[in-house]
Amino acid sequence: MVVSTKGRYALRVMIDIAKYGEESYVSLGDIANRQGLSEKYLESIIKMLVQNKFVKGLRGKNGGYKLTKDAKDITAWDIISITENDFYVVACMDPKAPKCDRTAQCVTLPMWKEFSAEMKKFFQRYTIADLANKEAKQDESWESSVL
Repeated sequence: MVVSTKGRYALRVMIDIAKYGEESYVSLGDIANRQGLSEKYLESIIKMLVQNKFVKGLRGKNGGYKLTKDAKDITAWDIISITENDFYVVACMDPKAPKCDRTAQCVTLPMWKEFSAEMKKFFQRYTIADLANKEAKQDESWESSVL
């Protein structure tokens, strides 16, 4: 249960477009430069965001990318859920995994399901607008809570 590089970068792309794309389209090169990321790698991420209708692209001299809806209407979960194919707390919750023989008598399964639901709710609390409006400086309470 680790958010992949793809998931983290997709959030960064969405936040960048939210911050810089209100008036005009944002070029992938500009996003890559601001974020210190490879433009080549971002191409696959932007393609996924376009396919899932979170951003739209415009070709040409003034082309680039824009959000398809307001940043306040897109959650971190919306993005993470499309980038993370196997984001399960335990393997037995993966619908593609072999059926567990102990499911009927598993006393921990409800706990894992609750944890999974809470994790989803956590990511749903943060919108792209929230994240775009955060200051770069992290406060002390955040730093002290990181293990």
